[in-house]
Amino acid sequence: MNSKELEEQIIRNYERDESMMILVFAQWCVNHGLDPADVYHKAYPKQAANHALQQAIELTVPKQEAGEIPDETLLGVLGLFGNDELAFVVTELMDARKLRNKTSEA
Repeated sequence: MNSKELEEQIIRNYERDESMMILVFAQWCVNHGLDPADVYHKAYPKQAANHALQQAIELTVPKQEAGEIPDETLLGVLGLFGNDELAFVVTELMDARKLRNKTSEA
């Protein structure tokens, strides 16, 4: 494999992994009754619609059909791709959910 082919392979792998990260994010949102596009917009309010996110949303399944995605897993994949703003918004949502759960248990 020459350097050009290697570079193209690395780019394809990155894009595939990035698509998987977006799908994990979108499915996590669906699993928690959140709209992925709204959550994304809170993190990146100046960005136009995200085509990759729209594609991922189309691939999500209802919560009942999905496996659980632990909060730590989502934060880990967001961190791998440098989505710090999105991780911040997601962390706020996680904290709010935990607070609601504690309040409802009391």
